[in-house]
Amino acid sequence: MDVGAVVLLAGAGVASGLAGSIAGLASLFSYPALLAAGLPPVAANVTNTVALFSNTVGTAVASREELHGQRRRLVRLALLAAAGGSAGAALLLGTSSSAFERVVPWLIALGSVLILAREPLRRLVARHPSRGGGVRAKLPSACAVLVVGLYGGYFGAAAGVLMLAVLSLSASEPLPVTNAVKNIATGAANVAAAVAYAFLAPVDWTAATALGLGCLVGSRMGPVIVRRLPETPLRISIALAGLGLAFSLWRQAGGR
Repeated sequence: MDVGAVVLLAGAGVASGLAGSIAGLASLFSYPALLAAGLPPVAANVTNTVALFSNTVGTAVASREELHGQRRRLVRLALLAAAGGSAGAALLLGTSSSAFERVVPWLIALGSVLILAREPLRRLVARHPSRGGGVRAKLPSACAVLVVGLYGGYFGAAAGVLMLAVLSLSASEPLPVTNAVKNIATGAANVAAAVAYAFLAPVDWTAATALGLGCLVGSRMGPVIVRRLPETPLRISIALAGLGLAFSLWRQAGGR
């Protein structure tokens, strides 16, 4: 890999770190940059997953304020997401990705719409609480986190948008807190898949290093920006960006 490609990936990494920590859209920049650097799609996908590990490190450090007092919740969500990420990695290593990739745009679009409709959906849930409480009430949310983790380990583009949608509907809290928790949950799925890919998949380590260093820089900046932006415009921007990515991936898949 030449110097120009390394510089391209480092720059894309900074943009990915920002986009991932703010909006859950890291792959919007990182995956196309890996393809532009000459990696084939499967190698680009697994290299992207390994490189984005640094996003988790950067956002965890920068989001200490939002994550204060969230330890039990983070452990529970991280375990669920990591289990899903491991299953997603196994699925990618053992099956063809073509069928699943046709579903990806619709999943991203659904997550984006859920983010846009967060407040009406929260009010609906509040009017019709789950009967019985406890584990039974939390089961749908836990299953959703597990499924998003699986998706994150398998493909990953806009997994953060989907996770943000799930967490936004299951907790009433400021967006910066939900966003910080989302970053840790998706990071757990990413790390679980990255461990498998590091040993079993064609990771380009030069590309992963360049991209990862850029991601580390960008992800440290993202939570600081989220902390200072007004919540509603930021949430709408995230959702619209997710819809844009969904449309782009739908077109790449041939509009099927």
